[in-house]
This record gives sequence, structure tokens and C-alpha cells, in this order.
Amino acid sequence: MDFQKSRAGDPGTLTRLYNFTRFLVVAVAFLLLAGAAVKTTESGLAVPDWPLSFGQLMPPMEGGVFYEHGHRMVATAVGALTIILALWLWVSEPRAWLRNLGWAALVMVIIQGVLGGVTVLLKLPTAVSATHASVAQAFFMTVTFVALALSPGWNREPRPETSASSSLPRWALATTVALYIQLILGATTRHLNAGLVIPDAPLVFGGLVPPVFTTEIAVHYSHRIGALVVAFLAAATAVVAMRTGRRDLSRPAWLLVFLVVVQYTLGVVVILTQRHLHTTNTHLVVGATLLATSLVLTARSYRFLRAPGGQA
Repeated sequence: MDFQKSRAGDPGTLTRLYNFTRFLVVAVAFLLLAGAAVKTTESGLAVPDWPLSFGQLMPPMEGGVFYEHGHRMVATAVGALTIILALWLWVSEPRAWLRNLGWAALVMVIIQGVLGGVTVLLKLPTAVSATHASVAQAFFMTVTFVALALSPGWNREPRPETSASSSLPRWALATTVALYIQLILGATTRHLNAGLVIPDAPLVFGGLVPPVFTTEIAVHYSHRIGALVVAFLAAATAVVAMRTGRRDLSRPAWLLVFLVVVQYTLGVVVILTQRHLHTTNTHLVVGATLLATSLVLTARSYRFLRAPGGQA
């Protein structure tokens, strides 16, 4: 599909849509940061009603209300932008699957809004809160992939060498799946209030395995084990990506490794600083950036390479 072609017939339509979607990706990342701040400051019930706030559209932005209602305001803005994205794709995008993905993103953001409201009305149950956080990451992945599919590089005809066989698609996919599971574990740890149930890092109660297991310790410890799995997969993926000789694959792979190192360091600092506000919030956002980077690498590798014995 030619990058310059659109259903509307305007050569610049797809370019403007691409830039708009990139802006939406940044907005969703900021929404994740705002959501992280709500939990870190324990402001989830600072506004006890929903969809209004104390029966108002704009309550006084003081204390925890600043974080909770501010999160709602950012979510509303992202919802409006997602409506625009779905409609814009519908009228100007020739690929049916991409138009459907735009509607899927809209459905996801609506589900997110409902989950957010239910979380407040049910007084922050762990299962609903963790699901809210997990769907947020899936929504972020969806919007990121839409932006990638609209990019000039994605829509350029593959060069002859892009048909080369490589195991990179499988490694990259495994890393992306592991990262998403790791983020779910992180969300569960956070909403179980188990972030400090193991008080030391990088060791665990001075050793490698907890001497006892409770639900909170098990979830927290699983999150730490998940970090090691992700680190191994990211390193292996980067090595395989380098062998392809393609910069559009090796650069995101090495960015992935760099972000894993940053994320692991942040995780240790979160424990040592007793969940410092900015460090904890940054830890969540870097995790989302890791997931998006891995998704981009996975999508590019499946589009421009083929697995051994498989199809492009």
C-alpha cells in the first residue's frame, strides 16, 4: 500500500493522520503517568463518586483530588482523541483491518472509562484495579501499532533483502508477550499494596528465595523473576536483531536492552527509597515504553523478515 494513497484521495491526509496518531501515543503515555500518580499517592478514593466529582464537573483541585480528578480529565481528553482517530481512519484509511483497529481502540478506551468508574464505586478492589491497569497497557499497544502502521517506513515496499530468513520474529514476539505479563504482575503487585512486602533489593530477604510465601510475597517475587526473564529475552532478541544487518531492527532492539537496564535499576531504587513518588511513576512509564518498543520491533520483524521455514 502506497503511503501517499488514502480513501480521501488527498496525498497529505495519511501524513496528517500519522502525526495525529503519534500525538495520541504521547497523550496515552501521559495518561499512564497520571494513573500511576493516583495509585502512588493513594488518591484513588479522594473523589468518592463517578462519573461526576463530588457532583461537579470541576471540583477544587486540592490534595488527592488533584491527582484523581486530574487523571479523569486526561482520560476524557484521550477518549475524545480516540474518537477522532477512529472516525479519521474510517473516512481516510483504505485498509479495512486498520479501520477496524481504530474502532477496537475506541471500544478499549470506553471499557477503560467504565473500569475506572467501577474501581471507584467498589472502593478499589484489587482485581478490578489491576484489570484497569492491564487494559490500559493493551490500549497503549493498540494506539502504538496504529501509529506504526501509518508510518512511511511501514508502508514502503519491502526491499529484496527483507525476505531473508531470521528467528527474530519469534524472539521479539516472546519478549513482547513476556513484557505484557510482567506489566500485569507489576500492576497486581501495586494494587495488592505489595510493593514493599519484600523490603530489600536486589536480594530477597537477604537471599535468593523468600523464606515464607504469602499471596503478596508470591506476586511480588514473581514480578522480580519476570524481570530476569524479560532481561534474558531482550538480550537474546538484540543479538539476533544485529545479525539481520538492518538498522530499523537493530536500533529498537538495543533500545530495548537499554530500557530494560533502566527499568531494573528503577525497580531497585523504588524498593530502596520506599516507593518514592517520582521514581515509582517513572518505573511504570518506562515499563510501558519498553512494551511499545518491543511491539514495534516485533511488528517490523514480522513484516520485513520471515521465520525459518515460515511465511513473511
